[in-house]
Amino acid sequence: MLRTAIRSHANLSLQTAQISKRFMSAPAANIGHIKRVGVIGSGQMGLGIAYVAANVSRLPVTLMDISKEQTDKGLKFMDRLLEKDVAKEKITAEHAKGTRELVTAANSLSALSDVDIVIEAASENLNIKSAIFRDLDAICKSDAILATNTSSISITKIAAATKKAEQVIGMHFMNPVPVMKLVEVIPGLATADNVLQDTLALAQAMGKTTTVAQDIPGFVANRLLMPYINEAVMLLEGGVASAKDIDTTMKLGTNMPMGPLTLADFIGLDTCLAIQKVLHENTGDSKYRPSVLLQKYVDAGWYGKKSGRGFYSYNK
Repeated sequence: MLRTAIRSHANLSLQTAQISKRFMSAPAANIGHIKRVGVIGSGQMGLGIAYVAANVSRLPVTLMDISKEQTDKGLKFMDRLLEKDVAKEKITAEHAKGTRELVTAANSLSALSDVDIVIEAASENLNIKSAIFRDLDAICKSDAILATNTSSISITKIAAATKKAEQVIGMHFMNPVPVMKLVEVIPGLATADNVLQDTLALAQAMGKTTTVAQDIPGFVANRLLMPYINEAVMLLEGGVASAKDIDTTMKLGTNMPMGPLTLADFIGLDTCLAIQKVLHENTGDSKYRPSVLLQKYVDAGWYGKKSGRGFYSYNK
């Protein structure tokens, strides 16, 4: 499964086109009471979630970010993706136009007052997420589902910031969202069954395969993936082998299409560190202690591919 996930990074354009063709003529989804989606965060994850909700599920989406510059940037990137796919005859101009018209931008949480589900894709920080959910609790409809795209933080803890914990659920998309087929769905301690079922149905309407995991630190995907990456960083830190040799060993020795350090650069070293800290702090198990070198790279602003430098250099 890991090898398939890693390989997907190299096939973004092709697989996005295949998804688009499959759902090009699909009518708007009708998933329980979900008829309008809100997405918080217009970075890579948030934009990807909004794109799939509109392009595949054909649901209207409100993309919210406190930064207008960020939402403008995100929508321009979506426009370029759609224009490129039309030029290559991967989707029709009509389909692209329809997708774009389904997505509107907003820079205030109040714009989410009429949505049926909010999918939060903000920074991997409990305090930030708790503050957002506390506000959503007051703004959103009483029956709105409040979903978080957290990759490691307790759903139950996030739900505790609201007065309707039964409406809160984890909806962990994988990056890049248009390509990766899996969504981990994580009910919290108080999540209602109808909320779980509607969330599963929405993810499936987005063309995703779903799994359900218990609310433990890291869930399933990152409980396995992050220690693997962290151990590779520790090998580099200890001078056991170079970054290239560590990655080559895993690629040619275990048939991984991408080595662990390259994968970490693609995920973002800041994201890897944040998840590793959640695992360590919430389990108390020293095997999840983040590598000192990983912390140093993040302190230096070396986040990986998105910053131009991580374990490898990406500057042109």
